[in-house]
Amino acid sequence: MGAVTLLVADLDAMTAYYRDAVTLRVLSAEGDRVVLGRGTTPVVILQHSPELRHAAPRAAGLFHTAILFETQAALAAALYSVAQRAPGTFTGSADHLVSQAFYFTDPEGNGVELYWDRDRTQWSWAHGRIEMDTLYLDPNAFLSEHLTESAAEDPVIGGATVGHVHLSVGDVTSAREFYVQRLGFETTAELGGSALFVSAGGYHHHMAMNTWNSAGAGRRSPALGLGRVDIVLPTADDLGSVAERMTHFGVAARDDGRTLAFEDPWANAIRLTTAG
Repeated sequence: MGAVTLLVADLDAMTAYYRDAVTLRVLSAEGDRVVLGRGTTPVVILQHSPELRHAAPRAAGLFHTAILFETQAALAAALYSVAQRAPGTFTGSADHLVSQAFYFTDPEGNGVELYWDRDRTQWSWAHGRIEMDTLYLDPNAFLSEHLTESAAEDPVIGGATVGHVHLSVGDVTSAREFYVQRLGFETTAELGGSALFVSAGGYHHHMAMNTWNSAGAGRRSPALGLGRVDIVLPTADDLGSVAERMTHFGVAARDDGRTLAFEDPWANAIRLTTAG
């Protein structure tokens, strides 16, 4: 997964949250656009869009951006930083068997997940589906076990990337048709008719779609929140294959040979590029 672009009303406040609380670094800041990440890897792109308003409460869009940390120590450092600088944004935590996760809502209402993956050898699969759960995870116990004194003082440890992106959609059937049958992801888990988890390469999920807050939602109108989801493919051949699939299924796409851009059924913008 590449960076997630957010359309924001208050660029300074949102930059401060992702920089000072979530502990991402400002990689570039030009005009009305700020790119934050770790090392040279963009994670969140903030696009100042003060002319827009917040979406309706049950609209489709972003459920959360999930930021993956390399180690439990790095995750603990980020968790401690948010607890110190923006404690009111914490919304919960869970052990999902494949990962340990902590959830937040940024100052403009966008969901954020900070998480760490267990080694793939500890994941369990059955009939092509990943075993995940939602078990209690005590944030204070996690900090006691994994936070170091040096990390509390300087919380930027190791790399961080977008591990997965979770969307709010109108219905799971349409999500499956688009993201699995058309785009080419593989289904890794389902929660009845309310949530779908998909991935490539055997990951637990690169994307998820749920209807928990958005059942029946139609196409989005321009609004603050999700601007674009970027997906990075390994090679130009992979990009070409997806372009052919989009053409085959009649999905309108913009293809300049290096990037492929299109919208899902709810007008969530998706852009594919290559790693090269």
